[in-house]
Amino acid sequence: MNDLSYGAPRGRRKQIFLWLLGLFGVYLVWEVVTWPDVAVLTHAHPTTTAFIEKYRGWGILGPKKKVEWTWVPYSRISPNLKRAVLVNEDMRFFSHSGFDEAEIKASLQDAWDRKSLPRGASTITQQVAKNLWLSGSYNPLRKVKEAILTKQLEADLSKRRILEIYLNVAEFGEGIYGAEAAARHYYHRSAAGLTERQAAELSVSLPRPRSWHPGVRTRGYQREVRYTLRRMAVARWLWGEI
Repeated sequence: MNDLSYGAPRGRRKQIFLWLLGLFGVYLVWEVVTWPDVAVLTHAHPTTTAFIEKYRGWGILGPKKKVEWTWVPYSRISPNLKRAVLVNEDMRFFSHSGFDEAEIKASLQDAWDRKSLPRGASTITQQVAKNLWLSGSYNPLRKVKEAILTKQLEADLSKRRILEIYLNVAEFGEGIYGAEAAARHYYHRSAAGLTERQAAELSVSLPRPRSWHPGVRTRGYQREVRYTLRRMAVARWLWGEI
């Protein structure tokens, strides 16, 4: 009797383990089948992104939301915007291989000092991976996928191509994606004609595009714009990188 009662739980545990193992196998097959073709981005532009589709919605309870989005080549984006984005989002973009270890350490140290959660330390390449194919969640599996896709982007694409994609898919306001749409929406000009001040205003909006964008008069936003302009003036070596 005791042997039977002891064996039953063991049998159930084995069944549960095999069931979970089977589910994991199905998940792995699904990931392989649906994994994005990163190398195709060397010559083809994205036709949409995960973030754009999330904003548009499914249209089940009504029409999909409209987005402003126009792709422009790297040469038609103002160098001012490239510099402004780099100084704010990823100063060492051209020297790292997809992950900025120094920024990660600084983020962890800052979190320790403030006794708070770590601030974002994502590189531009990581943000491209997330914007194109993933989501804004912080679950471990999503982070693993982001890391793999980041390494693939860095292996298959040039730095300027990665930056070109980022500047064309980043959100600059509610429903406003990419440098060209943002320049047209806020300044009624092309992305190629952005001034240093306008570029700084747009770059500051990237971490919180729904609340910080050109036209906002809050002290925090205006302070960050001034800070960005000072950093742009100092980081003159970026002219040779972009």
